[in-house]
Amino acid sequence: DYTAIKTQLFEYTKCMFTTIIKEVIQFKKSRINKRYGSGVIMQDSNVMMAGEAGQGVQSVGFILCKALARGGFHVFADQDYESRVRGGHNFFRIRAQDTEVGAISETLDMLLALNKESIDLHQKEMAKDGLIIFDDATVTDVKAGPGIFGLPLEKLAIEAGGNKVMANTVGLGALLGAAGYDFKIPEQVLKEHFNTKEIGEGNVKAARAGYDYINNNYKGGFKRQIKKISDGERMLLTGNEAIALGAIAAGCKFMAAYPMTPASSIMEYLAAHGEEFGVTVVQAEDEIAAINMITGAAYAGVRAMTATSGGGFCLMVEGLGLAGITETPIVVVNAQRPGPAIGLPTRTEQGDLEFMLYASHGEFPRAVLAPGTVKESFQLTVKAFNLADKYQLPVMIITDQHLASSYATVEKFDLSEVMVDRGLLVPSDRVVKDYKRHAITDSGISPRAFPGRKDLLVVTDSDEHDEAGHLIEDADTRKKMVQKRMKKLQGLKNEIPVPETNGTKKCEKLLIGWGSTKGAIAEAAEMLNEEGHSVNTLFISGIWPFPIESVTKALKNAGHSYVVENNATGQLAHLIKGETGISIDTRILKYDGRPFTPGEIAEKVKKEGPGHGNS
Repeated sequence: DYTAIKTQLFEYTKCMFTTIIKEVIQFKKSRINKRYGSGVIMQDSNVMMAGEAGQGVQSVGFILCKALARGGFHVFADQDYESRVRGGHNFFRIRAQDTEVGAISETLDMLLALNKESIDLHQKEMAKDGLIIFDDATVTDVKAGPGIFGLPLEKLAIEAGGNKVMANTVGLGALLGAAGYDFKIPEQVLKEHFNTKEIGEGNVKAARAGYDYINNNYKGGFKRQIKKISDGERMLLTGNEAIALGAIAAGCKFMAAYPMTPASSIMEYLAAHGEEFGVTVVQAEDEIAAINMITGAAYAGVRAMTATSGGGFCLMVEGLGLAGITETPIVVVNAQRPGPAIGLPTRTEQGDLEFMLYASHGEFPRAVLAPGTVKESFQLTVKAFNLADKYQLPVMIITDQHLASSYATVEKFDLSEVMVDRGLLVPSDRVVKDYKRHAITDSGISPRAFPGRKDLLVVTDSDEHDEAGHLIEDADTRKKMVQKRMKKLQGLKNEIPVPETNGTKKCEKLLIGWGSTKGAIAEAAEMLNEEGHSVNTLFISGIWPFPIESVTKALKNAGHSYVVENNATGQLAHLIKGETGISIDTRILKYDGRPFTPGEIAEKVKKEGPGHGNS
């Protein structure tokens, strides 16, 4: 009976569909619980230390990061601070999960408020069952109650540690005590962190005082506990530290720079470890001197780099052209901050992208790489040195304050994967007659020799020159040398990192980003997919030469495209339009100096999808 079979088949299909829907709902619930925490154990812990400059917000935040990492957690932490030595509002925000994390959260579970302003500014961010800890001896106009607990931080610091400056450490201990975290872990971190045994032990006592005080006196109980997962063996690094390590691994032996936030810590890290790894670091008198110094060092055969921010890079542009016309391999890091002029020295933005692509008078080839994570900061720095040597040109690494100064846990780098490629060099044991530094070749790459050899003379010039390096004025030679240099782009475009995509090839929505927005975009896509949307992501770390084919293919497979950028004009969207001819449907832009959060992006996507305007 066909009708009976059809009816049975329909009922069977209906039953299966209902079962699948139930499983999907349960799966979503489990993922949400994993993200936001459920029951007693927090799967996603969000903690903030806040106060003014001089109260040790960054110090205690870093110690807590290490303590959580030692307990097996994946950690991501960002710093927000003002451009002043004392005063102003600073905070250090930490997110810890049992799975990899690459972005901050909108909601706080715990807040250590070292002054009244911190409570006023961040109380609205607290979870319903969150906890605020403050010093009730100095902040007297706040009433304790459910979710807010005062204790005498300075008094306990003096009694236990012998110095009121340890008040922040008492607060750290109180945070950990409320969360039920094993005190042995921060105890070890504190002992390692301080220069002397006496200071280390004093801070351990101060932390223990806060730990015990809250356990003995906070009767409300904090249900969101943090428990050790395992013995953590991951590294805890900022993006800048990873760039410095990448430079060391790549064989960089010379750095010259002028301090400029947020790039300064690259120079500081290399200077601190320079003797150990044979790296010479020079603090130049200005950025002009810095780029000319590294160009001279690279001309002599040394791998060399500089690091600055947008304002400093402005001063370097003429020197960049010198490296371009002399075909000298250098690496330049631009850690962006909001501009123009001084802008916001300690905040984040992605406003220099097009500047990095086109900065120069005249035309010459270059590569531009944009890491999106701490791991990529290491990997792409190694790649930058190899590309610079192989193609004999400047390579720029573009990062920003959010990635540069944020901490993240990362697995130990596999140094066996680090390969050093010095490019086409003239062997030291080969006698060369009539050596031409700028010999025209099919690839545009000339055999490179270093000055100082007895058998050949290395000549180049900042004026236009011939193959031998001597300056010229004739039109024909000028045309040939421009074409020779530009040929390098043909090989270079095949070595630029391919854009990273996550999700199905065809999708309803495609989120596109570069640099430090990567973690927030990835999590926003995950959130949207859990809600039933069809979302894919595209992260572009090899900015130039632009990966036209990969980006075009991804855009054609998407129903609606979004570019997420920390700037006001949508510079990546401009670049995509210019290189592929395809317009981005929606631009989600932020330019207040603060980084994106995943929830913020997800809400913008839902609000400003097809039929809506730009952010």
